[in-house]
Amino acid sequence: MTTNHVLGLKVVLPDGSIIDTGSKIPEMPGYDLTGLFVGSEGTLGIATEITLRILKAPEAIHVLLADFTSVEAAGQAVSDIISAGIIPAGMEMMDNFSINAVEDVVATNCYPRDAEAILLIEIDGLEVEVAANSERVEAICRHNGARHIRTATDPAERLTLWKGRKAAFAAMGKISPDYYVQDGVIPRTKLQYVLKQIEELSKKHGYKVANVFHAGDGNLHPLILYNNSIPGQLETVEELGGDILKLCVEVGGSISGEHGIGADKRCYMPNMFSETDLETMQWVRQVFNPKELANPEKIFPTPRTCGEAARAQAQTQFPDVERF
Repeated sequence: MTTNHVLGLKVVLPDGSIIDTGSKIPEMPGYDLTGLFVGSEGTLGIATEITLRILKAPEAIHVLLADFTSVEAAGQAVSDIISAGIIPAGMEMMDNFSINAVEDVVATNCYPRDAEAILLIEIDGLEVEVAANSERVEAICRHNGARHIRTATDPAERLTLWKGRKAAFAAMGKISPDYYVQDGVIPRTKLQYVLKQIEELSKKHGYKVANVFHAGDGNLHPLILYNNSIPGQLETVEELGGDILKLCVEVGGSISGEHGIGADKRCYMPNMFSETDLETMQWVRQVFNPKELANPEKIFPTPRTCGEAARAQAQTQFPDVERF
């Protein structure tokens, strides 16, 4: 999503030269170098200036809180809202475990503790448009079994409804010594299936998983609770996180929605991309960063972290690159 809001960049390349990409005018002709650098996670150079798109403040904002007796029903409501052509400014889902964790810590008294899932849906735009879409969203939620729907238009009341969701990660820190968060993306139509599979993976590995995520774009943020002071737990939790990422790819999704690949997910890049894809990405990096001075250990699988398979692949692709 970030690249949609970046119009231009001033970038220092690894050789010290400075280039400007993009413009204050959207949709410039030529190669989309701005998009390339936004997605490169620092492997092509360092951005020192960023020109951002300014969006007009909406005329009206409505926030709806709907609670459901099943995660499946909430997931179907998400799919139906998007299918109806309604694009909320935000649509978040929390499961029962997350709801109770938040209420224990933040005590908003807004989220029903017995709900299996809640949806927070924010709609913005022109007053008449927001009013009409709010009615349609409410009807869709009720059609999918929503028990209660609360609507807020006042800024303070909207903030109250969002307070628990904003504090969800902090709440997990209160009930568990450590947590490990993932960032996979799935098609919204697969939401019910994937959440069920995450539950099964949670049982298999023996760690609780709280689901707090951006339901509107299928961006999952499963929070795996563990204790890092106990030897071996982190490694098991990382394996569980990897299984969740593989699941996302299997259903047609991605291993990252907004947090990027970095070093943590690079071993899962081959699950999503073919050898040809990865080779092409590497050649692009070599154009801007031939000595691999910028973030050399990020994004791509390396022998040290991903085993002999990655070593063999790297040697096949780049036999003349000294690092390999």
